[in-house]
Amino acid sequence: MGENTLQEEQAPLKEQYEKDPDAARITLSASGEEQSDVRSCDVDIGRAVYEAELHEGAAGPGTGACSGDLLLGALAACAQLTAQAVADAFGLDAAIGTEVSGDLDLRGTMGIDEDVPVGFEEIRLDIVVDGDVEADTAAALQRSTEKYCVVYQTLANTPNLETNWTFDG
Repeated sequence: MGENTLQEEQAPLKEQYEKDPDAARITLSASGEEQSDVRSCDVDIGRAVYEAELHEGAAGPGTGACSGDLLLGALAACAQLTAQAVADAFGLDAAIGTEVSGDLDLRGTMGIDEDVPVGFEEIRLDIVVDGDVEADTAAALQRSTEKYCVVYQTLANTPNLETNWTFDG
């Protein structure tokens, strides 16, 4: 017996979520933990631990991912997976590749110039679809990918962000 298609595997989940919308509500979390070098930390997402470090332009070691890399990587992964799933649902025989890049000015995050924003000033998401795709289908693929990509939608429609600090001792 062959593998189930993505749509076959998602069908019972969709049915469950239609009957019980609360079952569809999830909370993802990540935690950071200091390492011996102030320029790096571990980020634990519960299923994997990633090392992050300051960018070398901010005196980081330059040997691992900085937090900006992780943000862009999250967008690349989400857009890639969403585009693949949508293409699969459309029955497209096409290869998809995703590239994300972003521009920021380190003077902002290093506190050198108060007029320079902290964070990305521009992010570019480039998706290449290699295959024979009709114009209407291409437009639907783009529309659906952007609509259902969680990270894309989060960046495009900034959610409420709450910060809580606790000082022990």
